[in-house]
Amino acid sequence: MKHNAKSIRPFIGSKDFSISRSFYKDLGFEESILTHNLSYFKTDGMGFYLQDAYVRDWVDNTMIFLEVDDVKRHWNELLALDLTTRYKDVRLVPVRELDWGRECFLHDPSGILWHFGEFRKD
Repeated sequence: MKHNAKSIRPFIGSKDFSISRSFYKDLGFEESILTHNLSYFKTDGMGFYLQDAYVRDWVDNTMIFLEVDDVKRHWNELLALDLTTRYKDVRLVPVRELDWGRECFLHDPSGILWHFGEFRKD
């Protein structure tokens, strides 16, 4: 089956919709408000839907992998945003070297785990 896909857009939840909206804008995503409880956030032609919906088991098990060109640079930019001071429950985990490449982690205000990864260029 050939999909001819143009994008893939996961839906993610938020414990506090207004805080999550601010967080993702501060993280560098551009917001398009779709309804009072749904926004689309995008960067470089990719994006996701943020909902004003919170189911703890769902949110606690949501992970998103965003491939970046340079994880170490991305890490430094994340640190410069000072998100852990500005948002309660936001956590950063430093860059790890793995057999497939490297990655760092960011937990958003609701607990969603973002992986920022860079694959090895062999």
